[in-house]
Amino acid sequence: MNVRLTGVELLHTNGQRALIIPEMHVNRGEQVALIGSSGAGKTTLLRLLASSLRPSQGVVTLFDQDPWMLSGSIRQRLRARIGLIHQAPPLPARQRVVTAVLAGRLGQWPLWRSLISLVYPLDRAGAAQALARLDLEDKLFERCDQLSGGQLQRVGIARVLYQAPELVLADEPVSAMDPLLASHTLKVLVKDAQARQATLITSLHSVELALNHFPRVIGLRQGAVMFDKAAKDVHPDDLALLYANEQLSQAEVHPQRAQATVSRC
Repeated sequence: MNVRLTGVELLHTNGQRALIIPEMHVNRGEQVALIGSSGAGKTTLLRLLASSLRPSQGVVTLFDQDPWMLSGSIRQRLRARIGLIHQAPPLPARQRVVTAVLAGRLGQWPLWRSLISLVYPLDRAGAAQALARLDLEDKLFERCDQLSGGQLQRVGIARVLYQAPELVLADEPVSAMDPLLASHTLKVLVKDAQARQATLITSLHSVELALNHFPRVIGLRQGAVMFDKAAKDVHPDDLALLYANEQLSQAEVHPQRAQATVSRC
């Protein structure tokens, strides 16, 4: 088992509850989508799983270890087994794409190799291969500030593909992409996780993308789990309750119904 949360609560500094999860577990090799409206707790949950946030109460277990019971150096080695994909990747504007992708393994390489690679990319072929999976091989030596938002997101994903971590945590990784490109990119992520038996947990605004690409879907609302089901078992009523009083289109709440309408046109 890769991930387990037991009696977890997270409070803001003002005492307001941000997250409460009595029990949750994700086994090695699972692909899970987190859905819910903005402010539902998706990003907060991912930050807990990345051990960048410490729970106010309860235990988050990663790879059968509580990261907050480890020393700082051992916790850092544990974090090297986790790949993070950000909605807005923190890539320096003047950095070359090849360097950004190779940075995925800085936590795995010895210090001397990491320092050299920042100046002279040591595995250009490996970076190019990761970028090619996302149709970005022609951007290998571009500067990051010359890329669009969607291209930057794909560079962030390529970095994690190159890293090949045991646990991938992706926070709205395709939000800047058009629907076709977003779908293709998620296929690449899911296929990579399946091939390596890695665990993939992704937050998504698009219900349709979550249901189409992930076997398991967790719905979050106001920091609590509303449902945790196989995607095929998620009912439109589940989505209606999850997004109650939210501005959500019928195509999102009823993706199967919307698809059927498109098919008839």
